Amino acid sequence: MKIIILIFLLLSEFFAIDIIQKRIIFDNKRVELTKEYIKSHYSLEVNNIKIKPEIIVVHHTGINDFNTSFMRFYASVLPNDRGDIKKAGKLNVSTHFLVDRDGSIYQMMDETTMARHVIGLNYSSIGIENVGGENFEDNLSQKQLEANSELIKYLKKKYSSITYLIAHSEYQRYEKHSLWLEKDVSYRTIKHDPSLRFMKELRVKLKENKK
Repeated sequence: MKIIILIFLLLSEFFAIDIIQKRIIFDNKRVELTKEYIKSHYSLEVNNIKIKPEIIVVHHTGINDFNTSFMRFYASVLPNDRGDIKKAGKLNVSTHFLVDRDGSIYQMMDETTMARHVIGLNYSSIGIENVGGENFEDNLSQKQLEANSELIKYLKKKYSSITYLIAHSEYQRYEKHSLWLEKDVSYRTIKHDPSLRFMKELRVKLKENKK
């Protein structure tokens, strides 16, 4: 019994990370819209919207305020001002995590539920949004960098299936990859998030943490 307790405590420490639960609406409407999105864009008929995480995609919100950023994801239906992607479906965008400027990590939805956050790769990816980047400013903070590094380490330990880490701006590089599922060749958007500086520093930090 003592050995079992010790193993449990060691595993608890292994997976320890401070994550605040702040959930977006995930009602039947959002579930059905997600299924419609999967059918329309990936030609898949599914009974549920569960995913096997294989990719982590890092974003910034393009908004410097936490509450405003959160509310962009909160509703089930895409707001009217998202004309750039509304033709591709009514499902609102979302990610699994939102990192505030002070490094606080908020979980908005279950990690193994599909979110609409990256064209072509939603069905195999976990999304991390970072508050900031308004007017294309390169202003994601050092605390956000630290939080992203810790969160990514945690997720990779939790899900051995995770193999890839990409910036949102890099998603089109994966069009020939087996994980790419988008069927609409006209559905692409140009993304710049997060900054090249932030992703470079994040990758360096993750590599250092492996040593």
